[in-house]
Amino acid sequence: MAEELKNRSDIAEELKWDLSAIFESQEAFEEAAEQLPKDVQAFSDTYNGKIHDADSLIAAVKEYETIIAKASHLGQYGSLPVSVDILDGEAQQVARRTSNVLAGVSAQLSFFQSQAEDLSDNVLDEVVSKAPEYDTYIRKLKQSKKAKLDPKVEEALARLSPVTGAFSEIFEQARSADADYGTFEVDGTVYPLSFVLYEEVYMYHDNPAVRRAAYDQFNKVLGQYQNVVATAYYTHVQKEKTLATMRGYDSVFDYLLESQEVTQNLYHRQIDMIMTDFAPVMRKYITHLKEVHGLEKMTYADLKVDLDPEFTAPVSIEESKDMVKDALAPLGDDYVNMILKSYPERWVDFAQNKGKRSGAFCSTTYGKHPFVMVTWTGQLSDAYTLFHELGHAGQGVLSNENNPLTSSRPSLYIIEGPSTFNELLLTDYLQNKADDARTERNVLSKMISKTYFHNFVTHLLEAAYQREVYKLIDAGKSFDAKKLSEIKRSVLEQFWGDSVELEAGAELTWMRQIHYYMGLYPYTYSAGLTIATQAFLKIKSGEESVDGWLEFLALGGQKVPAEATKVAGVDITTDKPLSDTIHYLDQTVDRIIELTGELTN
Repeated sequence: MAEELKNRSDIAEELKWDLSAIFESQEAFEEAAEQLPKDVQAFSDTYNGKIHDADSLIAAVKEYETIIAKASHLGQYGSLPVSVDILDGEAQQVARRTSNVLAGVSAQLSFFQSQAEDLSDNVLDEVVSKAPEYDTYIRKLKQSKKAKLDPKVEEALARLSPVTGAFSEIFEQARSADADYGTFEVDGTVYPLSFVLYEEVYMYHDNPAVRRAAYDQFNKVLGQYQNVVATAYYTHVQKEKTLATMRGYDSVFDYLLESQEVTQNLYHRQIDMIMTDFAPVMRKYITHLKEVHGLEKMTYADLKVDLDPEFTAPVSIEESKDMVKDALAPLGDDYVNMILKSYPERWVDFAQNKGKRSGAFCSTTYGKHPFVMVTWTGQLSDAYTLFHELGHAGQGVLSNENNPLTSSRPSLYIIEGPSTFNELLLTDYLQNKADDARTERNVLSKMISKTYFHNFVTHLLEAAYQREVYKLIDAGKSFDAKKLSEIKRSVLEQFWGDSVELEAGAELTWMRQIHYYMGLYPYTYSAGLTIATQAFLKIKSGEESVDGWLEFLALGGQKVPAEATKVAGVDITTDKPLSDTIHYLDQTVDRIIELTGELTN
């Protein structure tokens, strides 16, 4: 039988992140959790009902930022342990207790936003003239004024946040904690299966029999939870529609895009162009993959197989350090040294253990270094994931260093640019080292299968599916698990055409991603990668300097996306960046096919 995953307690400490950078001990965390409501009460006593002019708002914002930073530290320390071990009952209790404390804090602080929104635009303009560092905060405040509710309603919504935000946890518990995926057998070998093992290991397995058997068992178990997950998701999106209506938005799309500071045009263009213009490129690549592997058919279970699995050397965590040092070198010593701190300071949780959620993420909070979760299996694909998340980390550090807290967070529309840019640097580094056709083909296929497949296909197809769901909700309709499966299958059929056989289980892909509980997030992966690709190509050609990219990383939320990307030399107000990116990928796939021809001959 293949090796079982270890319990979290049996994992070596050096493979785990070190949360003592947030609080030195559990006791320090408990003390902070006890102190924060007192600080909030003092803030309320000082400012509630007393914010009347520019000077009082400036003074209040500064204290408010200090409190919000403390709250974010509590939230990070209280919730991160559950991400790496959902089976830890004590961690679950701490996370829920923390959530309740923060809900109370948020409710008690809600007066501040309400009273700031009550100030006239003239007063808000005076704030900017006296304290220019709050220009971004005031820009967003003027926007939120248009959708404000009665202060008592805002307070009630804040208090209810542990309830209204619980649907993603219900989803996570169903797929990762309650579901027992059992085992499957191929040629006399029994393989253990879990959500993480399927997503991180078996989906990429080079043996089609193992790949397909794992797929069948995975979806058989996943399907047993489709009704509870569909109910959680329906309740979540209905909550968003209700809030949109309460705040005066005609469409849930407008409501969810408001905070991204982009129009529906940019949102729809990203999905429509990739569904129509990029689909033929990926069909060409997938057909080539089928031919190289000698498969009689390309099934949905086969999509993530490596073009040349025998050629890829394993990558250790120690080797990834050298990759970071060399591949990110174009961004300069300061950037590289900042990222390298992640190893000795243990920003990253590399562990493979039972109860760890699938996927990867980077958690940034003001005044502390970021924390990254990956699951290291020793493959080159893990290095791509690590580079991706360290890209988020780098932007988080630079944004926080160069902006006050209220303007430190970039728009969601551009958040995936820095992460995917670092993946492109990794590919470029590997390609420069390649000195033969097979190595070059391997590197290019990794770029397609890892960077672009993940962000331009997997997440984009999530976005196309999600758009249809929100259209139903906007029209006042509902859905169940069967309807969600119908929508997902329809989107997959539209993109893949007859190049992929969508066997049973493909339609359940809507059950596999937590992004659906994060608003209109999935499409931003392709938006960010479009920005990253164009910036990368322009820097590589000498048309733009790397200084512009570093300036872009440090912007935080200073500029709306259409202006922020121009700092990096990319104009997203036109469809040219996306069109050029698709053309670049088409050329790359043609080059892969050409290299295969050379190797075959």
